[in-house]
Amino acid sequence: MIKIISKLGPGLLFAGAAIGVSHLVQSTRAGADFGWGLIWALILVNIFKYPFFQYGPRYAMATGESLLDGYYKVGKVFLITYFILNLATMFTIQTAVTIVTAGLASSLFGVTDNMVIWSLIITLICYVILLLGKYKVLDKMIKVIILILAISTLFSTGVASINAQEVYSFKQIFPTGSGLVFLVAFMGWMPAPLDISIWHSLWTLEKKKNQKITPKESLFDFNVGYFATVILGICFVSLGALVMFNSGISFSNSGSVFANQLIELYTSNLGDSFYLIISICAFTTMLSTTITCLDASPRTMSRATQLLTKNNNTSYYFQWISALAVGTMLIFYFLLSEMGALVELATILSFITAPFYAILNYKLIISKNMPESHKPSKPLRILSVIGILFLSLFALGYILTRFI
Repeated sequence: MIKIISKLGPGLLFAGAAIGVSHLVQSTRAGADFGWGLIWALILVNIFKYPFFQYGPRYAMATGESLLDGYYKVGKVFLITYFILNLATMFTIQTAVTIVTAGLASSLFGVTDNMVIWSLIITLICYVILLLGKYKVLDKMIKVIILILAISTLFSTGVASINAQEVYSFKQIFPTGSGLVFLVAFMGWMPAPLDISIWHSLWTLEKKKNQKITPKESLFDFNVGYFATVILGICFVSLGALVMFNSGISFSNSGSVFANQLIELYTSNLGDSFYLIISICAFTTMLSTTITCLDASPRTMSRATQLLTKNNNTSYYFQWISALAVGTMLIFYFLLSEMGALVELATILSFITAPFYAILNYKLIISKNMPESHKPSKPLRILSVIGILFLSLFALGYILTRFI
């Protein structure tokens, strides 16, 4: 058992990055507004996105290269496009997840309710851990965080289910009007934006440097992480349905405020004794995202810089993680009032570029760079083509519902 756990790593980091705002806020909001009516959407989008996330570790194990190396081989323009897109969104995304984590830390630990101070503390702690401990510490730390997250989430959902006063209704619905706009956003963020597949490929290579793993073990690790995101996504929908649905309360559009509304409602319904459990559940959910994002964005930008400059300078990671930490702090001080517009920009780019990453990942995985024995099976290829069509229609749907 210990040997199996030791082989896990990149898949759990993927889960840590994915299980954040999409789960704590979006999934719970889905349950709060529609009960269990959108479970179909959660399952469907996870099926269609599965191949493109899986191709990250598959490509890394087969070629010994990251997806960024593959993009560069397909065409330098694709790597430059990624570089620009990531640069445009990485600071906003880091700030957005950190501010939600800060709000939950304030509720859990007290001390001060100043979100800027908490955000700076969390950013600094994560920054020091990543610089001093590097991947090895992150690999060990995420296993503890995901374990606490899984136990507290499953326990919270179980308690809410036992104490539910109303009869469950699992009737599936297709929302209209403003509900359709939410559905598009919900599916877009679930389980995560597709560029996280790039992060996964880099984490897989780091894992290989520290420990011998086989392609089969890497795939198992990915599946553990991926299916954990699906199960916990259903749990958060259930929490929203059990605790918040038909409560008569108007829910905030702010992620940090909404998360605290969940904690308050959960506590008021089930008693003060459960406050700590749901608070730990919410905080670990966002902490996992905060620290994995702070590692992954600099890691990808470092590799992209190496490829574009043809210089394997190992200090690029330090430069990019320092830039991200400082940039995040500057946004807290000077642009916090503009966070809504910045998050909207990141959301738009994330949704519209999903087909771009899906097509590139599929092109790489069936290319001549991939050994035949590592190429996907015919059913997975068929699912990939269907997934590309789905994501393309989805991106078009987002544009139509958002701008027209």
